[in-house]
Amino acid sequence: MHKTRLLLVEDDPAMIELLRWTFEREDFDVLSTASGEEALLLAHERTPDIVLLDWMIEELAGIEVCRRLRRMPETANIPIIMLTARGEESDRVRGLETGADDFVVKPFSPVELVARAKAVLRRVRPALAGVTLSFHDVELDIATHKVRRAGTPVPLGPTEFKLLRHFLEHPGHVFSRERLLDAVWGRDSDIEARTVDVHIRRLRKAINVDGAQDLIRTVRSAGYALDNEAA
Repeated sequence: MHKTRLLLVEDDPAMIELLRWTFEREDFDVLSTASGEEALLLAHERTPDIVLLDWMIEELAGIEVCRRLRRMPETANIPIIMLTARGEESDRVRGLETGADDFVVKPFSPVELVARAKAVLRRVRPALAGVTLSFHDVELDIATHKVRRAGTPVPLGPTEFKLLRHFLEHPGHVFSRERLLDAVWGRDSDIEARTVDVHIRRLRKAINVDGAQDLIRTVRSAGYALDNEAA
């Protein structure tokens, strides 16, 4: 099962350990760094589902990291919660205008922060709130492993099912072959990247029946995405 990947950008070691323990207990996969520059690299290499971003980090300010994440196509829609000791209304407004989805002022309860993170995920990615993922006219039932397109059952193999589920959990996001290998086959897999192309073709053939719109977009030199503008 795909764990919710959280990128924590924080330079207080004690806070990092506390939040890592709290979120891992809630079955999150936690990546952490104290550097804004490294945060951008991590977000590019291992696309997170949500970012917790401290305003006052060294080198590159948290608000600038937020701004750059919003400019990167692969992270433009990822929910961002800013953590800060700055409680002034003007700072909150500035953070939200820069692209943050929520704003949590220190000190805060770690349990409450988990609840806020889950609430933002449900709001930004509502498909994850239930057992049915949907996009356009495609529906995937996680519990029964059944897929439908415009109400018609679509038979999928296990790998194609995992691929479609990953796309439905991140609509609009462009994933390289390497990222798809990581998400669907696992980081220790010795499967070649080109194998992804084979399974993408199978997935397309299965869901794009009877002249239905192709929802899987090929992005030259970048990878694949699920969206309504697929060519």
